[in-house]
Amino acid sequence: MHRWFLYILAFALVAAACSSDEPSDTTAPSLTSTSTVATTTTTEAASTTTTTEAPDDGFPVTIDAPNGPVTIEQRPERIVSISPTSTEVLFAVGAGPQVVAVDSLSNHPPSAPVTELSAFTPSVEAIASFEPDLVFLSFDPNQDIIPGLEVIGVPVILHGTAADLGDAYAQWEQVGAATGNLAEAAALVAETQYRLDAAYGAVPADTADVAYYYELDDTYYSLTSTTFVGELLAPAGMVSIADTEDADGFGFPQLTAEYIVGADPDLILLACTEFCGQSAATVAERPGWDTMTAVSDGRIVELDDDVASRWGPRVVELVEAVVEAITSFVPADA
Repeated sequence: MHRWFLYILAFALVAAACSSDEPSDTTAPSLTSTSTVATTTTTEAASTTTTTEAPDDGFPVTIDAPNGPVTIEQRPERIVSISPTSTEVLFAVGAGPQVVAVDSLSNHPPSAPVTELSAFTPSVEAIASFEPDLVFLSFDPNQDIIPGLEVIGVPVILHGTAADLGDAYAQWEQVGAATGNLAEAAALVAETQYRLDAAYGAVPADTADVAYYYELDDTYYSLTSTTFVGELLAPAGMVSIADTEDADGFGFPQLTAEYIVGADPDLILLACTEFCGQSAATVAERPGWDTMTAVSDGRIVELDDDVASRWGPRVVELVEAVVEAITSFVPADA
């Protein structure tokens, strides 16, 4: 199980690195159709403008996805998702009834039609057996799935690891446009922004930077403030203790127990509770860790592994859990 989690982590790092090396317009998705649809995403508001002489269903539509322009001729009714995050987004924007199959790791929402489709080693034949008219992927390991599906006329949208929150919002809106649920996607972005602003606003105004240790696994891999999660936590006044240990600037350094104990973070965030079997109790049992303020004062947050590793709408739950922890030990009038 531990090795499996490390594999997931390695995949996430590779996906992030690959997405950063390729030009992408996902921060401002471009959509063209018989009715002109323009979507703009900012961290303050999401707006959708439609100009058309007669109402239509918005199809055909072309999505400027990371894998290139993807044209969807008509509203898809048989969607396959080989990405736990895309699955969450599809259901969140109201496209759930259009989804006929998802990969074996897509465990949210519970109503998702989970199959034995592999998230790591998908095959064209297995995906095609569900007769999809649209497929979402988080990565194409051998770069053969997308061209293989395109050959048989199935459009594919590749949504890899989001670089930041704006990138995640753009992906959500592309999902909405591609499935005929653009208005719902814009509403989801707006709701998420509202909830995040409310969470950030709950942090005492004069709170000094809160140093945290974010544990990706029990071999002390962590993340810095420049990563997706790091930037998500920054508005809450959070600073990662891993920032000074990221020599190569990749964002995910492996720390040592000695360094973590010496850094004495204000907060410990456990992102591998299920896969690694870690909890506040197991952390307290580690040699020397009971000397840390976060341990002695009970400032350990046991995160949901899935929420902590995906860039879907549940990122709000991650921030809310962290803010709740901060406000529990910082006076309201700090």
